[in-house]
Amino acid sequence: MRIALAQINPTVGDFDGNYGKIASFYERATAAGVELVMFPELAVCGYWPADLLEKESFIARTEETLLRVAEVTRGDGKPAILCGAVMRCDRPGEKHVRNVAVVCDGGQVQFVQTKMLLPFYDVFDEQRYFEPAQQQGLTMIKGQPVAISICEDAWNDKMFWPRQQYPVDPIEELMKQWAVLPQPLSGNRIILNISASPYWHDKCEVRYRMIGALAKRHRATVVMVNQVGANDSLVFDGASFAINPEGKLLAQSHGFVEDLVIVDTASSETIPFAEDSEQAEIARTWDALVLGTRDYLHKSKFSKALVGLSGGIDSALVAAIAVEALGAENVTGIGMPSEFSSEGSVTDARELAENLGIRFEIAPVKEIYNRFEDSLTPFFAGTPFGLAEENLQPRIRGTILMAVSNKTGALVLTTGNKSEMATGYCTLYGDMVGALAVIADCYKTEVYKLSRYANRERRIIPEETLTKPPSAELRPGQKDTDSLPEYDVLDPIVRAYIEDYTSAEEIAAQQQVDVELVRRIIRLIEINEYKRQQAAPVLKVSKKSFGRGRRFPIVAVR
Repeated sequence: MRIALAQINPTVGDFDGNYGKIASFYERATAAGVELVMFPELAVCGYWPADLLEKESFIARTEETLLRVAEVTRGDGKPAILCGAVMRCDRPGEKHVRNVAVVCDGGQVQFVQTKMLLPFYDVFDEQRYFEPAQQQGLTMIKGQPVAISICEDAWNDKMFWPRQQYPVDPIEELMKQWAVLPQPLSGNRIILNISASPYWHDKCEVRYRMIGALAKRHRATVVMVNQVGANDSLVFDGASFAINPEGKLLAQSHGFVEDLVIVDTASSETIPFAEDSEQAEIARTWDALVLGTRDYLHKSKFSKALVGLSGGIDSALVAAIAVEALGAENVTGIGMPSEFSSEGSVTDARELAENLGIRFEIAPVKEIYNRFEDSLTPFFAGTPFGLAEENLQPRIRGTILMAVSNKTGALVLTTGNKSEMATGYCTLYGDMVGALAVIADCYKTEVYKLSRYANRERRIIPEETLTKPPSAELRPGQKDTDSLPEYDVLDPIVRAYIEDYTSAEEIAAQQQVDVELVRRIIRLIEINEYKRQQAAPVLKVSKKSFGRGRRFPIVAVR
């Protein structure tokens, strides 16, 4: 069977736009002479719709659009479509909708497979909305039997994972049905999987190896089409592929862009899978952050961004990402030096702006800060300079950024990294203000790697920015190490605690560090939960990011 993998970037609730993409890719695939065009999970309505699924109008628009999708297949010799949507339940149940894969052919809906395994971990909460499939079966497309699955349905192979998440394996059950098909139908096993599988570190390789193991185990060709693009915090990498029964790649699409790839399941030609490396993962993370930034703004109907440029590495990286995502003409940098800012804060920020080709303006905060101090004299009199005075400065900067945002319609991008967000080394209503936390899922050590990657073709981020000791510059001579250990010590502790829930004692033993230091870092993480829950949405690039995938109470005895 000749199959087109139509890797599209849908927008949640944009039914006309999503239909337009489906129709356009279908037309291109038809010209290539395929028999089936596959589109991702929930391609009709976009993934993830969340509580929009509770609205009757949303379900009605999805079903209406699905009928329009079916209509494009009308006519002799036209290929079938397999795409994802939501439908009302066809029997009474606890939920009123289901996540479905729909086969359209001859102008009609010919087959519907409901998703069976509904993930309810990390960022996923499908069990909240969907009624799971009670049964499933093979179907015929253009005279060829196929097994159809939706994303998670292919992720429960007991031979690949150390333990199964669910008591049933939908693929295994479908293959049992295949085993009793009469000859010659049973000879050429094809498993089709439509997915909306978000990106995070190492996900691409895990996905490939898992599907490869599935193909070899069941002696089947597995074809998976994955959504690309970003919706809110989730970034989808695409990277759709097909794997033959020997576990070898037949075809693969590009990552982080819309793509159309044609695969012949009978082909004996294979392509190599690019083995992962640290540099390859850094490149994917960069692409994810660029795509996440672009889609967040464009899908929200914004085109311009503001970045507060401190001369430090975090704001430099965010500005570089914003320029690649939006274009230099759509990014403005604002330098806001105080009396504690070093000379390099302005010169490095200006050099960065020149390298990027963006507009750069200076808005000093010293006089504003002095007026605040005068107004606060009744409250601050007789007390030493401390945290309150330090935090005034980023809060003034945040006010300036938001004022310019309101006036110009440009969205503010926050510049805090994951190390800072974890330990509370950030100011609520100050440097945390903004619409999107671009690098808040990147540890400080990753920020340096990504910044060097930003300079891969030419010098964008100044060398001085890359080499000077990081500092918030809120008091004389301040350095990050006044409050935190070196980042190459801090980041592994934070990663182990946040991503793996490792105990202080285990972390200390594994990383050969003082247990009291680990406990202090963990304490900082726990007491700053209230800040993180008021933060801008975070682009997810790790397996455990701050946001809806990590849910802890603010008030709790820990």
